[in-house]
This record gives sequence, C-alpha cells and structure tokens, in this order.
Amino acid sequence: MTSIEATTTADSDLDEIFRPIFDRIAEGAVEREVDRRLAHEEIGWLRAARFGALRVPVEFGGYGATVRQLFRLLIDLAAAESNLPQALRVHYSFVEDQLLAESGPAREHWLRAVSEGTLVGNAITEPGVGAVDRYRTRLTRDGASWLLNGTKYYSTGSLYADHILAAADLDGERVGVLVAADADGVRQHDDWDGFGQRITASGTTEFSDVTVTSEQILGPGYGVPGPTYATAYLQLVQLAVLAGIAARAEIDARIWVGARTRGYTHSAADLPREDPLVQQVIGRLSAAAFTARAAVLAVADLLDEVLANGAKDESALVAVELAAAQAQLGVIDTVLPATSLLFEVGGASIVAEKLRLDRHWRNARTISVHNPAIQKARAIGDHLLNGAELPFGWSAGERSASAARS
Repeated sequence: MTSIEATTTADSDLDEIFRPIFDRIAEGAVEREVDRRLAHEEIGWLRAARFGALRVPVEFGGYGATVRQLFRLLIDLAAAESNLPQALRVHYSFVEDQLLAESGPAREHWLRAVSEGTLVGNAITEPGVGAVDRYRTRLTRDGASWLLNGTKYYSTGSLYADHILAAADLDGERVGVLVAADADGVRQHDDWDGFGQRITASGTTEFSDVTVTSEQILGPGYGVPGPTYATAYLQLVQLAVLAGIAARAEIDARIWVGARTRGYTHSAADLPREDPLVQQVIGRLSAAAFTARAAVLAVADLLDEVLANGAKDESALVAVELAAAQAQLGVIDTVLPATSLLFEVGGASIVAEKLRLDRHWRNARTISVHNPAIQKARAIGDHLLNGAELPFGWSAGERSASAARS
C-alpha cells in the first residue's frame, strides 16, 4: 500500500463548501418525501462539489479528509436528507479500497475518476437468498471475457451511480465485479417499497449477459470470511444517518414549538416554548442527537487509526468492529425513542401530513433494521463471553485480489 498524502482540508473550509449545499438539500426534504422524487438533482450538487472525493488525497484531486471529517459531514448531510448518505455508502467503501490498494495505474485511475465526479453504487444482496454462499449471480467465460447474469435487490445508490459494485460467483469463488451502470444488459428498477428511506434508490438491478473484462473483477466479494475494516465502516454510515435524523428531529421540533402560540388550558405556561415539560422534551431530543453524533465520531477515530495503518492489524480490526457493533446498539436505542418523543411537544396538529415529522421515525426505524440489532447484541455477548469471532460480512477488493485471469 502506498502512503496516503498527508494534506488535509480544514473543517472550516469543508463547512464553507458543503454547508450551503446541505441547506439547499434540506429545503426540499418534505417535498421529496411527499412526491417520492429521487434526488438526482441533489446528487448532482454534491457531485459538482466533489463530495464523493472527500477521502481522495489532494494529490489526486480530492480533499484528503480524515475518516472523522467524512463522517462528520455525513451526519450533517443526513440531517439535511437522510437518504443520501445511505445512497453513497458503498461509494465511500470503494474509495477506501482504492486508498488501501497497491500503487499503480488502476488505483490512480479510480481515485482521479472519483475526484472528477464518478460515483459507485452496489448490487450485492439477492432477493430470497439470505446466505451469500447461495448467491445465484454468475460470471461465466465468454472467450477472452466473462458474462454477468443475475438479479440483485437493495441496490442502494445505484440509480445515482456511474458504476455498480456487484457480488458474483466465479467458478465457486465469490468476487466483486465493477460494472458501468449504463452497460448493455444492465436494468435498474426503483421498486424499493419500504416505509422509510424511500429515495435511497435501493431497488432491483438485473444483469443480463453483461460483458465483464478481467480488469473489472476486483477479487474477494461480499461474505468472504475474515476480519475487514469494511464491516464497521459500512455500519457506521448507517449510524451517521441515525445521528443526522436525530439532529433534524430536534431542529424540526424546536422550530415548530418556537412558532406555536396555542397551548393547553392546563399547561404550566401560556406559550409552549415556556412550558417546562416541552422544554424537557427538547432537551432530551438535543441530548439524543449529541450522544449519537459522539458515538459515530468515536468509532470514526478508531477507523482513522486502522486505515492509516493499512487495515492489516487483525486485533485492531476486531476492536473497531466491536466498537461499531456496540455503537450500533447504543445509537439505535437512543435515536428511535427520540424520533417518537418529538410528538410530545404538541397536540394533534403536530401530526399534520404537511409537516411529515413521522418521516424521522420511519427513516430511523428503516435504517435500524439493517443488520438487525438483536443479532448484533448476541454476537457481542458471545464474543465477550466466549471469544467467538465477530460476524464480519464485507470484503470487495481491499484484500489482495485473485491472480490475474487469462
């Protein structure tokens, strides 16, 4: 692995660039929710500002941001629009894989491409198949190349992306495959029907005889056993989304209370904002947002150390995975109640459809069922009590790729 350029853009400079964009994105959040309009325009604003290149070294055209800086901004983006960090989740993992790769033309090509606006989505999970060793998506030999065939679901972010990272079977080996989103034989459908996170572009992707070259086969794919940084990293994006949701829930509740003049005959104050019970709710919402943010950034600090050392230290990988799992349980238990608590600040008018404040709970509930918390709690307990291995679940190229195929 080549050492990463040390030059880093300051937080204040990053805020100056991205805060105005986040504010513009936040303005249309309710409208997008009502219309279920995919955020192509908003992704375009982020692309133009090179948001996808936050972690790319300055020498290759990026910002050279630390992992902490990245997740700090992902929380802020989630507060503006919770769907977008989730849609970019695999993109950032792909960038990390390039940063960890051996130096050479391929690594430089992708880092520069990301700096120029290229985004990567994913097509990993398959409908009706819970175990990765039973994936039915296949690569089959076709002369000097291969053909990719299969159907994927939960293809988060792929409708916004230029390339799709897919998991496939190649002669019994699970590999990652990078496919152009507009390649012949690729069909994408916005058919995600969850009650939350509706515009993450998480629907179905079909691959029908898509031509794949050896350069597009990245090596070990999703579900390869063994410690990897990426399980904690990808989980932390979901937790950043939850932290952002908590922040926006507190902001929305505070704005609503601040503008409200109608109280209850039995209230302790004439104005809701002066009611001690309402003040208590706002205080608890604020504490939930603070706690979730602090937990995410604490794990990000650990990831910074792991990645700076090449993600090779197995004990460090286990430690950061444990921290991310513990943070998952803590953040979920903090944010979910908070997104319900916000309705206690008002009467029936706070559930008005035009406000769509219910989206905060729906989005948080949806994010929280990714990698179910009950399974993660059991895994933590088994690890701490019995030394059982933690359930690492992702590898799509950060390890040594398979020998070149010919």
